[in-house]
Parts: sequence; C-alpha cells; structure tokens
Amino acid sequence: MNVALTIQERLKDLRVERGLTLEQLEQRTGISKSALGNYETEDYKDISHTSIVTLAKFYGVSADYLLGLTESKNHPNAVLAELHLSDDMIDLLKSGAINARLLCEMATHKDFVKLLADIEIYVDGIASMQVQNLNAYINLARDTIERKYRPGEHDRHIRILNAAHINEDEYFRHVVHDDMDGIIQEIKQAHRQDSASAPETDFVQELKQDLEFVSSIEGSAQKKQVALYCRRLGIDYTKLTEVEFDIMMRVLGKSKHLKGKGKKRRKKRK
Repeated sequence: MNVALTIQERLKDLRVERGLTLEQLEQRTGISKSALGNYETEDYKDISHTSIVTLAKFYGVSADYLLGLTESKNHPNAVLAELHLSDDMIDLLKSGAINARLLCEMATHKDFVKLLADIEIYVDGIASMQVQNLNAYINLARDTIERKYRPGEHDRHIRILNAAHINEDEYFRHVVHDDMDGIIQEIKQAHRQDSASAPETDFVQELKQDLEFVSSIEGSAQKKQVALYCRRLGIDYTKLTEVEFDIMMRVLGKSKHLKGKGKKRRKKRK
C-alpha cells in the first residue's frame, strides 16, 4: 500500500464512495458516460483540464488531489502550525523514509486513540501508584495468612497470591501489543485486494495441481514441459497447432534449464 493511487483510481473511488453509477455522474456533471468510464480505465491518460476541474468541484476535493500531487482530500490548505508537529516529525515525513500513507491510515484507525492512551498511561506512569497499591494489598493478605496459618512453601493459596502480583512493564507491553495487533490486522484486511499486496497463494495446492495436470499429458518430457508453461501463461495447450508447438519447443530449448533435455531430443531425431 506504499504506492500512491492513480488519477483513475481516485476518480473511481470517489464515485463509488458516493454510490453513483456512471449514468448518474453524467447527469450531475454534464460529462458523458463514455468519457467518465474512460477516465477510470487504468491505461487512459487523456483526461481534459476542464473535466478535472469539474470533477474536483463536484466531489469537493482539490484538483491537486485528483492529480495525485497531494494525499489531502478535504484539507488542501491546512496550516502546518495547526497540526502541532515537531520539527523532527516534519523532517521525517518530508524525507520519504517512512510510508506516510500507512502512518496516516494507522493514525485514523478507530482504535488508535486507545493505543495512544494506553502508551501515555505507561510512559507517564499514571497507573504506577495504583499498581503499587494493588501489589501492597496482595502482600498484606499473604503476610497475614502466613502469620496466622503458617502454610507450607508450596501452599496453593500463597502461590495464587504471589502470581497475582502485577508487573507494570509486562502488563502494558501486552496491552499495547494487543492494541497494535488489532489495528494492523484490520488495515491488512482492508488492503487484501490491493494490486500491490502479495497474493494469497497455497504453494502446496498449486504444486499438486501442476503435477496432476502434467501427469495427464501423454508424450515426451518436452511435451509435458510445454504443456506446463502454457498452463502457467494461461494458454490452452490443446489449441496449439503443430507449428505453434514447434515454435514453443524452440523457444524453450534456449533455456539453460532445458539444455540437457534439448540435446537429448536432437540426438533422438538423428
């Protein structure tokens, strides 16, 4: 998700966010349906200046946002001082050393405020006194039991009281970890279909299917190899003509991985 959205992706996202069809957008903007459809096509580049301005006004965003010059959709003229950023933070964001889009998505997640609150409680020691008081009550109860009943070293009740002690560092590490895990997992889920995200593939299942496919092909090892390459490239192997098959064999014969097989094939032909 490090790649910025294209003009085409931004236009489509804005339309879909508002639940509009191309026909409805045509009626509201005066731009033809065919042109609007072309504007959302990945390879289409010829978007007129007039259309950019019209669509920016309609969607209530800046032309710079549509053109990909800024990620700010609703606050194109925000004053930097109002953001209360430190000089170090501004330098970091400008440096490009971090994924700013991911940082923004994390910061705007519904549970990010909770994450910061938990971190603040730990860093500022806000809960330290309460933790110490709880541990003191546990110690008092344990000491009272030991004095009154003199239980053995491995008494179950004493062990329970010892285990009930709260280690502030460990406790808040778990709390913060859980907060962060929830945020990251939801962001990952939201970007599961992104083109830049790694595809979810089951290598074992894919390998099994390839082996089953190859085993169903009758003929030489070279023929099976051609069939497998066709499968990987999305080519229907059964529709190859003899000429196309021969061309494919010659091309694959140039592969260093098939040189040995190619030599054996040529010897047999002699």
